[in-house]
Amino acid sequence: MDMGTIITLVVLVVIVFYAISIYNQLVALKNQFQNGFAQIEVQLKRRYDLIPNLVEVAKGYMTHEKETLENVIAARNQASAGLEKAAGDPNSPSALKDLAGAESVLQGALGQLNFVMEDYPDLKANQNMMQLTEELTSTENKVSFARQAFNDQVMAYNTYKQSFPQTIFAGLFGHSADATLLEFEDSAEIQAAPKVSF
Repeated sequence: MDMGTIITLVVLVVIVFYAISIYNQLVALKNQFQNGFAQIEVQLKRRYDLIPNLVEVAKGYMTHEKETLENVIAARNQASAGLEKAAGDPNSPSALKDLAGAESVLQGALGQLNFVMEDYPDLKANQNMMQLTEELTSTENKVSFARQAFNDQVMAYNTYKQSFPQTIFAGLFGHSADATLLEFEDSAEIQAAPKVSF
């Protein structure tokens, strides 16, 4: 073998190993943001499970507020369906947008419930309601932290994928689309845990 062939082989081997390293890093970063979405899913499901209990406790006190309670349950069901769709493909921009929209509707319905409950002091003093409220607030904080971690992981994936020379290999390895951030329509209001005081 002449020196030119050896140099060519060495360069090819280096390129192959570099491409393998890029592929592995893309896979690792994609798995991290998908796991990040799974953490959001866990917390949202917990919140969705708490809401019917909250409504059941409120029903006994709020005989004239049936529409408000029904709106909360309908918004919860819509958000739950949006989560299920997004969990199927956490990289789908439309699924994440639908989830964010449904979450905004749910936040509005819970805010309306909170507003109406101000007229029911006995309900606010109910031990079950206080416990549910505390659990809901804690879960809201966990959702916020999980969403921030997910968005950080999405940014890391997108930054790595869009950098040179990774951008050359990313499309070849099936990583052509950018991952999508999970942003709620009213981010500033939702990022802070809602003030739920029944």
